[in-house]
Amino acid sequence: MKLLEKFKEDTGTFDRLFLNSSDTSQLAYEQAVTTAKNAVINGFANQSQPYSGLHPEMLAGMIEKLPICPEKGNDLEAVLNNVSDTFLEHSMVVSDPSCLAHLHCPVVIPALAAEMLISATNQSMDSWDQSPAATQLEVQMVKWLCSLFGYSGEADGVFTSGGTQSNYMGLLLARDSFCKTQLRWNVQRDGLPPEAKQFRILCSKHAHFTVQQSAAQLGLGQEAVVPVETDENQRMSVDDLKHKVRELHCQSFLPFAIVATAGTTDFGSIDPLIDLANMAEQYQMWLHVDAAYGGALALSDIHHRKINGVQFADSLTVDFHKLFYQPISCGAFLLKDARHFELMRLNADYLNPEEDEVDGVVNLVAKSTQTTRRFDALKLFISLQTLGRREIAAMIDHTIDLAQQTADLISSFKNLERLNVPEINAVVFRYCPAVAAEKSNAINRLIQRSFLYRGKAVFAKTKIDGTLYLKFTLLNPRTTLETIEQILTDIQILGEKIEDQERGETCGGK
Repeated sequence: MKLLEKFKEDTGTFDRLFLNSSDTSQLAYEQAVTTAKNAVINGFANQSQPYSGLHPEMLAGMIEKLPICPEKGNDLEAVLNNVSDTFLEHSMVVSDPSCLAHLHCPVVIPALAAEMLISATNQSMDSWDQSPAATQLEVQMVKWLCSLFGYSGEADGVFTSGGTQSNYMGLLLARDSFCKTQLRWNVQRDGLPPEAKQFRILCSKHAHFTVQQSAAQLGLGQEAVVPVETDENQRMSVDDLKHKVRELHCQSFLPFAIVATAGTTDFGSIDPLIDLANMAEQYQMWLHVDAAYGGALALSDIHHRKINGVQFADSLTVDFHKLFYQPISCGAFLLKDARHFELMRLNADYLNPEEDEVDGVVNLVAKSTQTTRRFDALKLFISLQTLGRREIAAMIDHTIDLAQQTADLISSFKNLERLNVPEINAVVFRYCPAVAAEKSNAINRLIQRSFLYRGKAVFAKTKIDGTLYLKFTLLNPRTTLETIEQILTDIQILGEKIEDQERGETCGGK
């Protein structure tokens, strides 16, 4: 009896650590939320630029000194203040108008509120009995997404961690569908068929690296991916695709999938989706469309036609932590024909037993390569409910318009060369040295690093055919043309300064 009483006493001391109906728990939670909110607000208030400028080795050295697990816990406010001084102060400020590097968006405030609900309720999306209402909402969200992209009632999907997982799932099902229909082979049961070494996947040379990564992880190897040339607008060339497919057939290879991109990472270019759908149908190939970036255009009254043809894709990737302005991570994988999910379904008696399916209980684990999974559909739902389609579309349209104006502005600078006409909101360009053209890559690399480590602006660098370029990814609707003009002016000034130093060193060396 004494042991039971002691156990109850010990258990009661933990009440303050978890959400429950006690006053102590609720007060502790309110204080924790308020303290965290203040830490974030104070952190933002102290950040006047997109990055502190701290170099990697300095930042690593500072964080290495932090104790990870003290023997006795500390006051939460003190811990959060320490976090604010170290991590928040030296984090990338994605909401800053001068943070322009990657497909890394600022997040809308309703989604931040949703994140608190997601974490507090801690629903696990693998089985209905771990996430009953959450499961039903994700099912409804997927139905809405399928409708948004022009799929019929036979379609289905699942939320994912993002484009990498979604692209992997698309190629996994493409491979297994090909094996089942063309080779009468069950990959899930028997592993890869003898013909696997002949399998080939075709995609634009500017497609996301996860196409190769997925091929490697699926046991096909990176060499199974055949890059297709692009046109002057960095879109997949249909002529070169036809040539390569015919060539592969002549060489006894088995091309089974085309991966089209609706928004390449570097250029935001959109492949000719209708033409590629016709090609896929003609050659009985699976069409997967990576619309992680460009899928958001479906919300726009002005730009939705740019992704026309996406409705013909056998599978589709869309990310919400890009132009839907959601916190990482949040994406979805959609299938035109839900029956293909059978190619990956497995049942476990302790998780998604077959009798659940007979009883109509929905266990989403059967459609996912993840088991434990967050209720990410909620933050998209709350954001859509709060903002509405029109406001999200207005933000997307604004950034596309800004990218077009930025491209025109770049052309007005004497030493800046623009590479692409932006189709969405990515602009690729470089500083062109007046002299020492062979040092162009080094000068542009130095420009990018100089801005980063001064915390003045954050933009990306990339290589196209061996030449290093700078890149603005204009996801932030708060960024103005005036901000862009100032950054471009500073790039030109810095480029000229570097050139002058180069000339001085050359003359001194002589």
